[in-house]
Amino acid sequence: MNRSTTTCRAVLVALVLSLLAVGCGGSDADVADEGCPTITLVTYDSFVVSEGLLESFTADSCIEVEQVSSGDAGQLVSSAILTKDNPTADVMFGIDNTFLQRGLDADLFVPYESPLLANVDAALQLDPEYRVTPIDYGDVCVNYWLSELSGEAPATLDDLIDPAHADQFVTMNPETSSPGFAFLLATIARYGDGWEDYWQSLVDNGVSITAGWSDAYYGEFIAGGGSRSIVTSYASSPPAEVIFADPPIDTAPSAVLYDSCFRQVEFAGILAGTEAPGAAQQLIDFMLSSDFQEDIPLNMFVYPANRDAALPEAFVEFGQLADNPATLTPQEIETNREAWTERWVEIVLG
Repeated sequence: MNRSTTTCRAVLVALVLSLLAVGCGGSDADVADEGCPTITLVTYDSFVVSEGLLESFTADSCIEVEQVSSGDAGQLVSSAILTKDNPTADVMFGIDNTFLQRGLDADLFVPYESPLLANVDAALQLDPEYRVTPIDYGDVCVNYWLSELSGEAPATLDDLIDPAHADQFVTMNPETSSPGFAFLLATIARYGDGWEDYWQSLVDNGVSITAGWSDAYYGEFIAGGGSRSIVTSYASSPPAEVIFADPPIDTAPSAVLYDSCFRQVEFAGILAGTEAPGAAQQLIDFMLSSDFQEDIPLNMFVYPANRDAALPEAFVEFGQLADNPATLTPQEIETNREAWTERWVEIVLG
């Protein structure tokens, strides 16, 4: 921490001499009295960054970051709503487009327009008031194991209800699984009012339902020793199969059904009530910087929102995103979430 301490002292001297809000937390009032500020970043449980990454932010900014976890994305948002009058964090990362409207309706965030948003595609910027900032994105898609298919490779969602693929597809309960919910949304976006009939056809064709992704991918799917050759997963799963293969392999053993993909976008936002807004803004900027953005793919297996961030070789060689992913607006998702999942339970589990 010697570099961090030296940086902090230098910034504090600059503050005293110039009375400008730079370095150690921007314009936060407590900086001059208490030294380098500490802010809390709350994330979902599966948040992973490389060792030393957040410490590098501290070394450059004099802002300490305490990272805490709060369940999955839904629990993250629910907890923040329950504590909004006395927030337990300054910045939230992990709210995605399937829960975004719930967070916006609860007034969880204060606006901040990072200058680095100039490097982020407009399609990812779902809140015109800049209350949240897109950090990464990816596609939830059906995957299939190339060598174990019982018929020709599926090309469309309709192929999943073909008798040629009977008893081969496993997906997740949308009430308990984020990718399971995303796949449900993909079918609603593709089939409109006909989504219920489509799910009944999946049931008739022997679809299997698990509580979560791990139970499906590393349980019933071929990758984990199961017997099913088709699974709901991610567009980044084929590169992951190559990266983690032991012994090493030169080609991905799985492929993606791009007609099934639903685009997920993950955001960070400054929580209303923070006592360190300047420091929180600097953390948002850091999360859009090349250092943070290029760390994302190999840790969380999603794509960086900053279009200038370089991708790992495995993502370039073995990965691809959908050209036309299914999407629904955050408002439509929040308005219909309960009705859709209740109807799904009636059709699939009833």
